[in-house]
Amino acid sequence: MNEGKPTKAKWWSRPRPQGLSGEPESAVPAPGDLAGTDGDFELARPAARQADDGGDYELRRPEPVPADGEPAGVPAGMPGGAEEGVPATSAVPAQGGPAGSMVEAGKAGEAASAVPTDGAPKPLHDPDPYSTPPYGEPGPWAPAPPVQHPAATPAHGMTTADVSAMPGTPVPPPQETLAHGVTTADVSAMPGTPVPPPQGTPAAPPGIPGPAAPLPPPSAPAPVPAAAVHADARPAAPAPDPWQRYDPWAAPVAPGGHGPLQQNGAGVPSTEQRRRRGRKALIGAAVLLALVSGGVGGVAGTYLERNGGVGTVELPQAGKEPAARDADSVAGIAGRALPSVVTLHVSGSGEQGTGTGFVLDARGHILTNNHVVQSAGSTGEITVTFNGGETAKAELVGRDSGYDLAVVKVKGVRGLTPLPLGNSDNVQVGDPVVAIGAPFDLAGTVTSGIISAKQRPITAGGEKGDGSDVSYVDALQTDAPINPGNSGGPLLDAEARVIGINSAIRSADSGSELDSGRSGSIGLGFAIPINQGKRVAEELINTGKATHPVIGITLDMDYTGDGARVAAEGSEGGPPVTVGGPGAKAGIKAGDVITEVDGQRVHSGEELIVKTRAHRPGDRLELTVERAGKDRTVSLVLGSSGGS
Repeated sequence: MNEGKPTKAKWWSRPRPQGLSGEPESAVPAPGDLAGTDGDFELARPAARQADDGGDYELRRPEPVPADGEPAGVPAGMPGGAEEGVPATSAVPAQGGPAGSMVEAGKAGEAASAVPTDGAPKPLHDPDPYSTPPYGEPGPWAPAPPVQHPAATPAHGMTTADVSAMPGTPVPPPQETLAHGVTTADVSAMPGTPVPPPQGTPAAPPGIPGPAAPLPPPSAPAPVPAAAVHADARPAAPAPDPWQRYDPWAAPVAPGGHGPLQQNGAGVPSTEQRRRRGRKALIGAAVLLALVSGGVGGVAGTYLERNGGVGTVELPQAGKEPAARDADSVAGIAGRALPSVVTLHVSGSGEQGTGTGFVLDARGHILTNNHVVQSAGSTGEITVTFNGGETAKAELVGRDSGYDLAVVKVKGVRGLTPLPLGNSDNVQVGDPVVAIGAPFDLAGTVTSGIISAKQRPITAGGEKGDGSDVSYVDALQTDAPINPGNSGGPLLDAEARVIGINSAIRSADSGSELDSGRSGSIGLGFAIPINQGKRVAEELINTGKATHPVIGITLDMDYTGDGARVAAEGSEGGPPVTVGGPGAKAGIKAGDVITEVDGQRVHSGEELIVKTRAHRPGDRLELTVERAGKDRTVSLVLGSSGGS
């Protein structure tokens, strides 16, 4: 296909000019017309034959263009330039001729023979009437497919098709607008101005006859003039056929244009369109994957949260560490003291009880409270259980109800570790302490606290009613939890030394009683100072009895005033001040009120006894005595009396 492009005939296939009858035409172009050409000839396009009833007529081949200066002649047999009954065709201006020179259509079937000038090359072969190109490449004379130029609408609303349908009316060529609004019709009207060919039509070389419009066949009837068409009317657009522009070798066009077509008529997507579709598909797949992953993750998380995971649960745990602790920590103190603390189980006289004690020496002496072993008496049974679980029988060495202390001894036990004893006079309020015992028979219980008070006078016992079992203690107060069963256990300082013997608690439903409260600790525990306990324990081990320091006076326990008042008469009818005793020697008389001991205020008779028993027999005391509204200070040396 030449796609409408002008082609040049080669020398080996140049056709001979022919008329409609197939004979070569005798018209010879003037030598002047061939000047400026290369000797080739442009073949006329074959006239497309229309159906007999289509109303169109086949035009004959164009007449040769006369040389410059010759008038345009009319072929023989064409008087008047047109056969009667046949409308004259539109004249086509010759390429390179003068302005206004036109080749008129002759009688149908006749044509002027164009004879080439002498010396011009002649084709070697007759032209192919079917214009068949050689195989392998398109022929130079292959005609372009017939096209139809848009009809130009002249004045009064008539198109060129209407004008051409009128008999004897020449059809003007399509007008094109040149520069400054001048059309081709205006240019052709100017004398001596060559008319340019319509745009899109290949121009013929100068001097070569161009294709003429086909003439109607002789037998065709004269066309009937068509009715005028209004200028605003538009011909109906044909239905789009995608295969009319199909070119399988055409390059892809930009998006939105017409690209190659598929067999079903749909457009082939371009590379950019395919990339966009691929990106859209990839994004959609990613979004779908994210949604599915999120859903699966949510379901899995919910399952794990509700069911506690999958498979066996193994929790993280710290590795094994050394068992040693700082010596001054609670654990360090307990680790050193526990091997020396024992639990006592006592039964006898129809009673039984549990208490605590600690080892005093390697010979097996154990210190505890009197109220712990009191039920055993002389015929009861005492069993000692050590921290390691070993048990041993124990016997009573001595006891004293006034100090609430007792000593028992185990036999046949070796390797005992005694607890070191501290000094209770060095204790200060706020010092840390640790208590060890068997509260409610829970052996080896360790509690900790501080010293909350010192020299707290307390009395405990008195179940007998005669006062023989009442104990008077100038105690250390602690907030370390102490409960029934802790009685007799050690109260330790930060060096794991014994500074007191746990003896009494203040319970919520009773007063200060030794092991009588069953409601448990409320943070008020009392311990016998170790200085007093050491002296009593030594006396019990050595003599079996403990001595009490005395002033040698009888006190009025019913006195409600401030201080301790000397009774008017003594017990069992004797004098209230023992003759020759420490009080008589100091000048104390019946009715005197003692208000201070060594500078410490005394508020009752019990407090005077506690303060006195906090010393050893033979210690000197400074007393403040009120008599007849006047205070006097007396000094005396404490005497001794046998304990019970």
